[in-house]
Amino acid sequence: MNAAMALTMGILFMLGVPIAVGIAMAAVVAIEYFTRLPLLLVAQRMFTGIDSFTLMAIPFFILAGNLMSAGGISERLVDFAKSIVGGVRGGLACTCVLTCMIFASVSGSSVATTFAIGAILIPAMVRDDYPKPFAASVQASSASLGVLIPPSIPLILYGVATETSIGQLFIAGIGPGLVVGIALMVFVHIVARIKGYGERPAEDRLGVWTAFKRALWALIMPFVVIGGIYGGVFTPTEASAVAVFYALIVGMFVYRRLKPRDLPEILRNSMVATSVIMLIIAAAALFSFVLTRAGVPAEIARWVTQVFNEGWTFLLAVNVVLLLVGMFIETSAAIIVLAPILLPIAVSFGLDPVHFGMIMVVNLALGMFTPPLGVNMFAASQVARLPVDRFIIPLLPFVLVMLACLMIITYIPFVTLVFRDLLYGG
Repeated sequence: MNAAMALTMGILFMLGVPIAVGIAMAAVVAIEYFTRLPLLLVAQRMFTGIDSFTLMAIPFFILAGNLMSAGGISERLVDFAKSIVGGVRGGLACTCVLTCMIFASVSGSSVATTFAIGAILIPAMVRDDYPKPFAASVQASSASLGVLIPPSIPLILYGVATETSIGQLFIAGIGPGLVVGIALMVFVHIVARIKGYGERPAEDRLGVWTAFKRALWALIMPFVVIGGIYGGVFTPTEASAVAVFYALIVGMFVYRRLKPRDLPEILRNSMVATSVIMLIIAAAALFSFVLTRAGVPAEIARWVTQVFNEGWTFLLAVNVVLLLVGMFIETSAAIIVLAPILLPIAVSFGLDPVHFGMIMVVNLALGMFTPPLGVNMFAASQVARLPVDRFIIPLLPFVLVMLACLMIITYIPFVTLVFRDLLYGG
């Protein structure tokens, strides 16, 4: 049965069938030909997979990110970041990384970050004599911060799949997000100095205080959302709804960039993005049920414990597997299918579930901007109007930087757990 599922899924993926459909069809084949279960179970399990109050946070955070982009919030965040780092060599590239870090603290989506920030900063970097492939690479890699810094849709999915505290996952994401963000800024600064990029100061750079005042309402937003969660005012799901209303009010009545006529298109785009993710989650839930019934998790656990005797070797193997998975499989599906299988094994080696969750998400974030199926890579390509094959080579050094950060996050748990332990107690 397992071979038939893998073969079916592999053939469908090679034929270009959408990932959600391929996963679901593989499960249907297994149920129909290798079990006596009724096919009615397919609809039941898919519905059960998305019948979760916590998952309601996903459409709200997607909508909040789209409202931020249309309401002028993202532009003010760019101006604020530019006022801080725009004057150094490679300042615009550093601005891109810093803005993505700030924008990620509310949007929760790397693709939303790519479109919202890339539409502003990729043309600006090209005007400042950065090669377009390098500018697209900076944006594609920086946008991965959208799934590390809380709130994060993949962290929500991991929490739901493994019954891990989403609040603890959110606070734990701050450390890895800072490590990756700082590493990327240092890297682009070094590259700019060596190759002479960004010799002119960033255009139209405001003073820090002026930019801060213009962006104040935008900067308050993360504190309202994240502070409300950690202060016990509302749950992560309720926080996502608060983010929507905050972005709507600020964009429409404070910055006055958001018009009622813009809302239908924003809602449509948000609905489409949500539908894609939810269909993947539903299909992955069905697939996970079939795998569990076939005893695959138990077999994997038995094999891993026989092959790997120490935690560090297990983590190395997990990183290799997740890197490969992230290159070919959509992040949501990978988390829903793999997290319940791998976490019990990780716990058996004494690993913290929150730490292991961040290892999974960082691995899959890396897959978001690596060939052949990196979604950020294609999004940046669309924004920059540049074929993907034109910036694959410039993208490779960013992959290496992220790999170095992954090793730090994997083998130094303090980076992930320090803020969690301070807030919740270690």
